[in-house]
Amino acid sequence: MFGPTGVGKTAVAIALARGLRARGEDPVAVSADALQVYDGLQTLTGVAGANERAQLEHRLVSFVPLDATFSAGQYAKLAHAEIDGLLAAGRRPIVVGGTGLYLRAALTELDMKPPPAEGARERWQAELERRGAPALHALLAERAPWAAAGLDPNDHRRVMRALELSDAGELASLPEGEGTSSAEGPSSSQLWSEDVRRPTLLVGLTMEREALYAQIDARVQAMLDAGVREEVARAHEAGASETARKALGFEELLAGDVEAMQRHTRNYAKRQLAWMRKLAGVRTIDVTGRDPDDVAREILDSAAG
Repeated sequence: MFGPTGVGKTAVAIALARGLRARGEDPVAVSADALQVYDGLQTLTGVAGANERAQLEHRLVSFVPLDATFSAGQYAKLAHAEIDGLLAAGRRPIVVGGTGLYLRAALTELDMKPPPAEGARERWQAELERRGAPALHALLAERAPWAAAGLDPNDHRRVMRALELSDAGELASLPEGEGTSSAEGPSSSQLWSEDVRRPTLLVGLTMEREALYAQIDARVQAMLDAGVREEVARAHEAGASETARKALGFEELLAGDVEAMQRHTRNYAKRQLAWMRKLAGVRTIDVTGRDPDDVAREILDSAAG
């Protein structure tokens, strides 16, 4: 189950779990989120709370130390092991997340690209420090306008990654709308194919734009009320890694800019929806104004059909 931040994936997953139990199944949620893996950013990344986890067990959340880096390739191995182990035990995995690359990594076999050529990362890092991210973005736009158009000029990590792939002649493998936390990146044909490791009902949750934005703003306020500023400050002091700091709102909260956090979260939700529209075989469900149990019934009926 995929969907943008704020759409209510956790609530629907819990409702779905109730419906599955009523049918004699034993469900477990497997997270497909690139930042919920970090222990110490539970509030910022929207990890299911204690009450929610009491209603539905969640796997692959809050297990990576804050100062560690983590990649889609590492995640894929863990997700495959979790899913296979649950099925072998007669349980029902519900893969839930908003990171498109991680969702595909969980559901299929992706060929991850090798690291950049020796010295390439250092060379582009030096260029970044000398010229700045917007200048490198302009260079990328000269080489591959289609790739530059999908990137924020200030997103130095993804701009550098695109330039590395350009150097290697593999720019087409840069996942559109998502970055990886390492040098890894599958081919675009794998990202948008219908291939899956196990029989899968792929559901995408969507919501009317204004309603979704209202949900996002309310979610940010709830995070503030729950002490997310203090959580981020602690993570910063603990030496959070570059990948951990990619969590939406991390840098904005350090700078005290809540409006920027809300704005960037809305922009990310747009990219998530764009990703979802490209997923092969996805059944989209508009959840605007609907009860999670109602949505769960529609999902279960789809599975039965």
